[in-house]
Amino acid sequence: MYTAQSVELFGVTLVGVSTTTGVKLVVTAVFVTIVLALRRLVLALTRRSLGGEVGDSRRFWARQGLQVIVAVVLVLGLVSIWVTPNTDITTGVGLISAGLAFALQQVITSLAAYFVILRGDTFGIGDRITLGGVRGDVVRLGFLKTTIMEMGQPPAVSDSDPAIWVN
Repeated sequence: MYTAQSVELFGVTLVGVSTTTGVKLVVTAVFVTIVLALRRLVLALTRRSLGGEVGDSRRFWARQGLQVIVAVVLVLGLVSIWVTPNTDITTGVGLISAGLAFALQQVITSLAAYFVILRGDTFGIGDRITLGGVRGDVVRLGFLKTTIMEMGQPPAVSDSDPAIWVN
C-alpha cells in the first residue's frame, strides 16, 4: 500500500498536504498563471487588431467570447489536474460545486428572495414600496431584480434640503 509523505515547510509539517497534493498545487498555480497571461495577450492583440472605441460591439463580443473560452479551459484543466484515476470522483464534484456556489452566491440569494417575496405576499406588482431608499410603484418582479417606477424620495427624506424628485 502506498503512503503519501507529508510535506514539511521550515520544519513545520503541513497537515493534509502530501507530496502529491503539493505538486498538484504548484501545477495548478502555473497552469492558471499561463492561461491568464495568454488571455491578457490575446485581449491586447484583439484590441489592437479591431481598433475602434471601447464601446465597439465587435470588441465587446470578442472579449465575451474570449472570457467563455478561458473559463472552459480553466475548468477542464483544473478538473484534469485534480481528478485522476487514483482520486475519487466526488473530490472533483465537490471542488466544482464549491466553486459554483461561491460564484453564484448572489444569483442564489436573489432567487431565494424572489420566492420569499412571492410566497410571503411581501409586495406585488402595483404596490407602492420603498426599496433601497427609493420610493415607487412595483412594475415588475423578476428572478434577479425588482423593477420599480421611481416616485421620488420617501416622506422621511423629502423634508431634507434640497428635496429631490428624481436623481
